Amino acid sequence: MSTSGLAHIPLSLEPLSKKDYTSDQEVRWCPGCGDYAILSTFQSMMATLNIKRENTVIISGIGCSSRFPYYVDTYGMHSIHGRAPAIATGVAMSRPDLNVWVVTGDGDALSIGGNHLMHALRRNVNMTILLFNNRIYGLTKGQYSPTSEIGKVTKSTPYGSLDTPFNPVSLAIGAEASFVARTIDSDRKHLTEVLTAAAEHRGTSLVEIYQNCPIFNDDAFATLKGPEGTLIALKHGEPVTFGGGEFCVIRKPDGDIEVAKTADVDASQIVVHDETRADPSQAFALSRLTEPGLLRQAPIGIFRRVPRPSYDDLVREQIDAVRVEDQAAALASVIAGPDTWEADER
Repeated sequence: MSTSGLAHIPLSLEPLSKKDYTSDQEVRWCPGCGDYAILSTFQSMMATLNIKRENTVIISGIGCSSRFPYYVDTYGMHSIHGRAPAIATGVAMSRPDLNVWVVTGDGDALSIGGNHLMHALRRNVNMTILLFNNRIYGLTKGQYSPTSEIGKVTKSTPYGSLDTPFNPVSLAIGAEASFVARTIDSDRKHLTEVLTAAAEHRGTSLVEIYQNCPIFNDDAFATLKGPEGTLIALKHGEPVTFGGGEFCVIRKPDGDIEVAKTADVDASQIVVHDETRADPSQAFALSRLTEPGLLRQAPIGIFRRVPRPSYDDLVREQIDAVRVEDQAAALASVIAGPDTWEADER
């Protein structure tokens, strides 16, 4: 069984460029939307995979992010609200030679589509899910979403949201996802690295992308980029430090983790990130460092990347295992079954 998500996809016979993945459709998002940066990075990244364009399929649901298939010159489908993972599951199971992507948003994926997302992650279908998180409903003009912070004042919560928001990374790890990562729209290099790793992983890859909505939730992540903000970059095999090395993540005697000043702790206390750990508890604990509300602190990078058989591979293996030479006899046996009846001639 292959461990590469791109193993069965035909290679391109000619070098590809970003232009090859740019469709002739006018890109129609609001000026300043983070989706532009994600789209541009995606188009450039896809060219580096060196696979045939016609073997890539992008499935989207409903939302601003779901216009994505129109703008990439591959096959694609703008599907129905929340059901993109279910449709993509069918595509991946029937065509192992396709590179399958799901593009969705925090409302589409985590509200009406929550159940479909959860089971796609659990099954580990060979596809990559990009979850654009702007913490608001953009397409329907600014209602609160499942990732909006408590107290968020919107058109649908005029006195402030009372809902505890989802942490998409925590949710994915809890659903036993084999690849979970987070990146941000304004860091092209980091975004490219994470998307490439996700595409190459066999199984379901979930990538949360912090994405700015300048119209209905502008600067939702500005506090992470300001002088007081802190992005905690997770790097496999390295101690988790940030803020120029001033701060670190340590493991306490009770097994929990917390942020501390590097100068105040012994080096042996600092957590070393291991994205390949079979036990997801450390990855989950790191995901909980995501500060709610104004988001002055959040880890980014690959939280978890572990090998696990993909659902579509297992289904194909099962079909091959029960295949028999005499298909007609097998079909007759199924139709007739073990029971027989005699009709009364009267």
